[in-house]
Amino acid sequence: MGDRTVSVVTVSDRVSSGTAEDRSGPTAVALLESAGLRVIECRVIPDGVESVAGTLSELAGTVDLIVTTGGTGLTSRDLTPEGTRAVLEREAPGLAEAMRAATFGKNPHGMLSRGVAGTIERTLVVNLPGSVSGVEESLEVILPALSHGLELLVSGSSDHNA
Repeated sequence: MGDRTVSVVTVSDRVSSGTAEDRSGPTAVALLESAGLRVIECRVIPDGVESVAGTLSELAGTVDLIVTTGGTGLTSRDLTPEGTRAVLEREAPGLAEAMRAATFGKNPHGMLSRGVAGTIERTLVVNLPGSVSGVEESLEVILPALSHGLELLVSGSSDHNA
């Protein structure tokens, strides 16, 4: 997967204002790189539909994968799924379902995550929770499927034997 490029976007009012340290973004970077993906950009943006949608639109087509961390919970400022859905062309619900399902019995807070996944052009977008453990648990379950998914998306081929 080393030729596949990734942008990691941390969505947090507190981190973007400098009042909190970004821990989930660097965790995502380390895990993605250890899986052989090439992280070419890390960005921190404030919460909000417009900031998320605008950033995803800007990055779509420039990388193979965009991973967001944060903004997937239930507070009034957790709007990452809404911002993501505003620009997705197609959803990939199995990824989000698998991430939530993986936490059952391990982390009762996992079922509160509202993250989504899908595509914009030939870029896959995945919303991860904002906690370090949420990033770790989520990526652990979806990383095995990402290689094949990205290959299909980037190649544009529906021939699964190619």
